[in-house]
Amino acid sequence: MTIIPEDERSSLPLDTDEIIYHPDMIRANEWVLSEYEPPVRDFCIFVPCAKKKPYHESPSHKIFDKVIFEMLEPDDVHIVVFGTCGITPRELDTEYPFMDYQFMLGKCNVAKIKRDFIKMESQRLSQYLEKTRDNYKHRIAYCIGDFRKAMELAVEMSGVDVIIVPKEETVNEHVQPGKKFIYGSLNQASYLQDFSNSITSIIGKDVQKAVCADDGKTNDNDWYLY
Repeated sequence: MTIIPEDERSSLPLDTDEIIYHPDMIRANEWVLSEYEPPVRDFCIFVPCAKKKPYHESPSHKIFDKVIFEMLEPDDVHIVVFGTCGITPRELDTEYPFMDYQFMLGKCNVAKIKRDFIKMESQRLSQYLEKTRDNYKHRIAYCIGDFRKAMELAVEMSGVDVIIVPKEETVNEHVQPGKKFIYGSLNQASYLQDFSNSITSIIGKDVQKAVCADDGKTNDNDWYLY
């Protein structure tokens, strides 16, 4: 599958802080929202994009997958990535431009771009939620920061329920005002535990300890440390 043929791609760079305005990123997202046919699954789980591409091979997504597939079968879950990339069903993560950009929007401190991102992303997420209203029985979003704000707005706009984790009280416990990114890493055990608990509460399974990163190394969940 080729979303944008090579001879139709823009010559503008994909590694600037204006990635959200890039014509190919906009076009690819419009394709997802208009042409893409989502699968029917019990669960849709939304997770943030990653520094390493493709997403499914990144350290952060491997951690997410450990939590998810400890309890759910692959055929029961559709993973959708969102954030800097807009909205990307993960089975498309080797496609241009989702595979080809490098800029991490979380590093951007330009107020206008951050405002525009939340507005644009919440609209895209709302459209996707409406488009897939009957595709999924349950929806979970694992996110913090501006990605979380966009998801919360999308839920309001669409009227489609999404369980958003980590819990607000868990996030507040980790806020460090003096840090570059005040919410810390999604690798934190308490965040991952909330993620795990959101699944167990739906499937009626006893709470279990979430599978966490065990090497103590910085990975692409910790982009703000680079």
